[in-house]
Amino acid sequence: MKLGMIALLFAMWLGQQGSSCDDATPPSDKAQRDQQEQLSNESNRQVGMPGITNFTEKKIVRKLYELRDQNIATHTYVMDLNGRLFHVCESIGYGLPYGVQFSNPDKVIQSYSSSFGAIPQSEPNGLFMPPTAEGTWVICASHEKAGDIAPVYVEPRVIVSPFKLKAVGEWQEQ
Repeated sequence: MKLGMIALLFAMWLGQQGSSCDDATPPSDKAQRDQQEQLSNESNRQVGMPGITNFTEKKIVRKLYELRDQNIATHTYVMDLNGRLFHVCESIGYGLPYGVQFSNPDKVIQSYSSSFGAIPQSEPNGLFMPPTAEGTWVICASHEKAGDIAPVYVEPRVIVSPFKLKAVGEWQEQ
């Protein structure tokens, strides 16, 4: 308990020792930041917060999360440049963007001067995911062996599948 109090007091003392980032901030940037803060405070004073009472959008987002967490059957399609839909497969759940990550994309680092920053962090497979990507991962459920599932990578111009896809529309096999 005593050690915890000493650590807390020491941390508070360090915070008051001028270790602020303002030390290196040019005066013109600080003046502009202060003016912006004053404007933001005045706008908050005059306008205030919206009078939201039903929280409908938040309820919808919650419901969306709950539905996405279910193992529901879906149908995956791609659309060509003429707006025609082509069936890719029967699927499970909703597609996940290629750039989705299992772990935090950044890790915090500390430099020698006690400042902090962030650098990219690899995924568990050792690869670094792109911040954006066109592709989507779809878990397809209908292919040669009943009950099997397989991931299919779909992009607007490319589809990569571990099994032969059913041809529909103008994608008829030659």
